[in-house]
Amino acid sequence: MVSTLPVSLEDIRAAARRIAGRVTTTPMVQSASLGELAGVPVHLKLEHHQTTGSFKLRGATNAVLSLSPAQRVRGVVAASTGNHGRALAYAAKTEGAVATICMSRLVPENKVSEIRRLGADVRIVGISQDEAQQEVDRLVREEGLVMVPPFDHPDVVAGQGTLGLEIIDDLPEAASVLVPLSGGGLAAGVAAAVKAISPTTKVIGLTMEKGAAMKASLDAGQAVQVEEVASLADSLGGGIGLDNRVTFAMCRELLDDVILLTETEIAAGMRHAYACERQVVEGAGAVGIAALLAGKIRGGGPIVAILSGANVDMEQHLRVINGTQPLYGEERP
Repeated sequence: MVSTLPVSLEDIRAAARRIAGRVTTTPMVQSASLGELAGVPVHLKLEHHQTTGSFKLRGATNAVLSLSPAQRVRGVVAASTGNHGRALAYAAKTEGAVATICMSRLVPENKVSEIRRLGADVRIVGISQDEAQQEVDRLVREEGLVMVPPFDHPDVVAGQGTLGLEIIDDLPEAASVLVPLSGGGLAAGVAAAVKAISPTTKVIGLTMEKGAAMKASLDAGQAVQVEEVASLADSLGGGIGLDNRVTFAMCRELLDDVILLTETEIAAGMRHAYACERQVVEGAGAVGIAALLAGKIRGGGPIVAILSGANVDMEQHLRVINGTQPLYGEERP
């Protein structure tokens, strides 16, 4: 099944060899509090401990290393909701290339400033990921930059899939893996790795209730546009691209379910991560915990929840923790 898809297990294993020594093999720990709640063992994959604070470094590094020297000289460009931009800026700088990152005005300032700190040329364009992508297309067309997309690219997906290899290496008996879902790069890569090695393991995508482009596209049977709205899980925003070539097909084939979470549930996940697990995670990184707390995960264990990113504005994080953060479109809990 997996071999017919755009990214294979061998592609992911090749990516693991390519990025070895350039990314962190992140720890996985068992959560007593969530295990007690779920009634089965629950493990947390601490990918927010990655060098740039999110899983995105895996795909960005694999993609940059897969470029020819001539392509690296031209420079790389991408649209980003923040974490991919930070990862690509870091990977490009490490390999002696220049990165240009295009973002909408919805991207939090803490993520924008960190990308600038890494030496990237930052372009703020419009109020959506789609508008930022239009600037990327112009730079590719007019200035010859090489696009490294945030998710819809085989090298990016293969890099993210190395996370799935680590999960199954550490916990081969995993019954379910909970994966944050946006454009599908992480979910597709992890599912391709996990399903190829352990076909009975369920891979479940988790995303916010409003503006969930991949969920809407899967429901429609084709890539569709959705309105991009503000969310605590800002990293899960943006479309999947109407000409999606990689992640839509892989998510449609490989994901066992997609679960939607409210802003209240995401906030609860962030609070639990901090109070009970001693982990600071952004909203997108807390969706696995949020789904468990909300009782939305069914079936046996062990369960693995990926904590995908830690790049949260700390003032916002403190407001979430103490219950004073306004929740987009919802009353405070």
